[in-house]
Amino acid sequence: MAQPGYMGPDSFGEDAYPGTFDFTEQSIRRGFIRKVYSILMCQLLVTMGVIALFVFHEPTKVFVRNNSYLFWIAFVALFVCLIAMACCTELRRQTPVNFIFLAIFTCAQSFLLGVTAGVYDASEVMIAVGITAAVCLGLTLFAFQTKFDFTVMGGALVAASMILLVFGILAIIFRSNVINLLYAAAGALIFSLYLVYDTQLMMGGKHQYSISPEEYIFAALNLYLDIVNIFLFILTIIGMTK
Repeated sequence: MAQPGYMGPDSFGEDAYPGTFDFTEQSIRRGFIRKVYSILMCQLLVTMGVIALFVFHEPTKVFVRNNSYLFWIAFVALFVCLIAMACCTELRRQTPVNFIFLAIFTCAQSFLLGVTAGVYDASEVMIAVGITAAVCLGLTLFAFQTKFDFTVMGGALVAASMILLVFGILAIIFRSNVINLLYAAAGALIFSLYLVYDTQLMMGGKHQYSISPEEYIFAALNLYLDIVNIFLFILTIIGMTK
């Protein structure tokens, strides 16, 4: 049984292990990290390609607008794959089933992101992409070199996520640009912390908690969701301030 760890909005299984678990050899840890980032890069490339298609190809936006059922198909596929990978440990560890589910999830998430990005101007989307890339790179480098252990912050991040959820509901009820801007800023901050947290879970080493090397799919999924949420909140901020 795994020790309790990450229980944020993009993690539902028991996947945090004591920091020394399976990371006693540097080669194992480095190989695991390389595998996770290779998968993550493929996910991000697919996502960027789909977003670019929606932003720069008007017929695509018109086609999806005229066939709204595609949105709901993608939403259901996203939800089913996320729950399956988060809750079924054996599924996400079994090749090639884990890659199939991750591919379906990535395509569905990319489609929904493309629909969202298509509402904004191309310049706004490109600025958001640039800022997200810079923020994520900086946070990743920080997570690798800092001596502070963020893996002990799981409970605090869960509490912050619940507060953000309530804040989001209030933002829907009390429609205000100021409230929406504060909500987006808070969301970007919380998921930035999640990115550092998930990165250190993947690193293992001297950190109190780590994720098993067998969970490369789950680790990539967590990092991908962190980056996606940071991008969405930054895009919201840019769209409201322009």
